Amino acid sequence: MPDLIDTTCDLVVFGGTGDLAIRKLLPALLRRETDGLEPEVSRIVAVSRAGLDDAGFRDKVEAELRGAAPEQPAAARRRFLRRLHHRTVDVTDGGAAEWAPLVELLGLPTGRDRVLYLACAPQLFGPIASHAHEHGLLDASTRVVLEKPIGHDLASAQRINDEVGAVVAEEQTFRIDHYLGKETVQNLLVLRFANTLLEPLWNAGGVDHVQISVGETLGVGARAGYYDGSGALRDMVQNHLLQLLCLVAMEPPARLDREAVRDEKLKVLQSLRPLTGGDIARCTVRGQYTAGLVDGAPVPGYADELEAPSRTETFVALKAEVHNWRWAGVPFYLRTGKRLARHASEIVVKFRPVPHSIFPGLGDDVPPNHLVLRLQPDEGVHLHLMTKEPGPGGIRLHPARLDLSFAETFRARLPDAYERLLSDVVRGNPTLFMRRDEIEAAWAWIEPIRTAWDALGDHPRPYPAGTAGPAAATALIERDGRTWYEETLA
Repeated sequence: MPDLIDTTCDLVVFGGTGDLAIRKLLPALLRRETDGLEPEVSRIVAVSRAGLDDAGFRDKVEAELRGAAPEQPAAARRRFLRRLHHRTVDVTDGGAAEWAPLVELLGLPTGRDRVLYLACAPQLFGPIASHAHEHGLLDASTRVVLEKPIGHDLASAQRINDEVGAVVAEEQTFRIDHYLGKETVQNLLVLRFANTLLEPLWNAGGVDHVQISVGETLGVGARAGYYDGSGALRDMVQNHLLQLLCLVAMEPPARLDREAVRDEKLKVLQSLRPLTGGDIARCTVRGQYTAGLVDGAPVPGYADELEAPSRTETFVALKAEVHNWRWAGVPFYLRTGKRLARHASEIVVKFRPVPHSIFPGLGDDVPPNHLVLRLQPDEGVHLHLMTKEPGPGGIRLHPARLDLSFAETFRARLPDAYERLLSDVVRGNPTLFMRRDEIEAAWAWIEPIRTAWDALGDHPRPYPAGTAGPAAATALIERDGRTWYEETLA
C-alpha cells in the first residue's frame, strides 16, 4: 500500500466541472480517501465558469460519483464531499475582482502547499499561469500540472512552454501523461533493471523487433469536434506511444531520481531516425473507420459521427528506428486506432529465433520467444516460451505462456494511474512526468510526418469498425517478414 501523504495541500482544478475532472480526477481522489491516504484537512477546489456554490458543486459531484465510483463506501464519499469547493472564475479575465473569490479561499489558512491542475484547453495554460502569478497564487511550494496535449505542433508547444515557464519554474511544472502511471509501465523499469534475466538480451543482439499497440473499441462520440482538429498522430502517438517507446529503449539510468530517467528518455527521442520524403509512404499508414460492427452491434463511421467528410486519421501505424548502439537495425512498430476489434494496450518484445534447431522435423521453424507487457485490460506480463508437449513418442514442441497477472499475484486493488500521479505531484516527484525538452523533441519528430500527410492531400485509408485497421497496416509489417501480435488485438 502506498505511503500516507502527510502534506497539507490544496488541489485547485481549473476546468473542475469538465469531463476529465469528473470522470478521472475526482474518482481517483475519492479512492485515495477510501484507502485513508489523504489528510482530511486537504481541500479540493474546482474552478470553472459554471456558477456553482460549494453545495451545488457537491451535489453535482455526488451524483456523478455514484456512477463513476459506485463501489466506494458512503462514509468515505461523505468525507470526501466535505473537502470539495467551487469558485467561479473566467480565467481569460485577469482582473482582481474576477479572481478575488478564489484568492480569498486559498489565502486562509496559510502554510499549505498548493497544486494547480490545469485540466482545460492548452491555449489557457499560459493565461492561467500568468494570472495566478499576478494574484499571488504561485510560490516556491506550488506545483502546476499541465494536461495533454501541450500544443498541436512544435511551435505551439514551445509557445505554451514559454508562457508557463515565464512564471513557473521547470522543476515546479508537471506535464502529465497518464500512461506513465500505469502499473505495467512502471513494472517495465523494474523488470529491466531489477533482474539479470532480461537486460543482457535487451538489445539488437537479442531482440528482433518491438511492437507497441494501443487499440480502442470506442469511437470519437461527443469528442468529434475536438478530435477532428487533432487526429490519432497528435492525440496518441506524440505522447503515449512515444513515451512507451522511450521506456522500452532507454539506457539504464545511473539512479532512479527526479531527472535521471527523463534524461535517458530524451536521448531516445533524440536518436529516432527522422521520417521524411519517401519514408512517409513506406513507414507510415493512416486510416479512418467506417461503419461496422463492434461486439456484434452496428456503429457509425467517423464521418457519420462528425456529420461531415474529413481527412483526419483515427488510426496510425508506423515503423520507427532508434539509431544508437543498443538498437541499431531493430524496428519499432507502433499502431493505435479507434473502433478496433478489441480494447487493448500492450508492448510486445519479439526476441530473435534460436540460431540452430536441433529438433527433427522442425528445421528452423522454432517460434521465437516473446515478452508481452499488457497495460490494459488485466494488467500483467506474459513470457512466451517453447516447451515439450507431455507424453511418450518423441519430443513435440509446444508454445506455453508464463503469466504474471498483477491482480491475481498481489491480491490487491491496482491503483488508477491518476491516483499514483496525483500523489507524485503532491510529493513533488517529477520522475513519471514529461520535461519540456521531451515534449518538444517528440513534436519535432512527429511534425514532418504530419506535414507530409497534409501535403499529399489524400484521404486516410478506410477500415470497417470492429476490425484490426486498414490492410495497409498489415502490409507495413509483413513487408519486413513479420506479423502483428494479435492475441488481444484481433
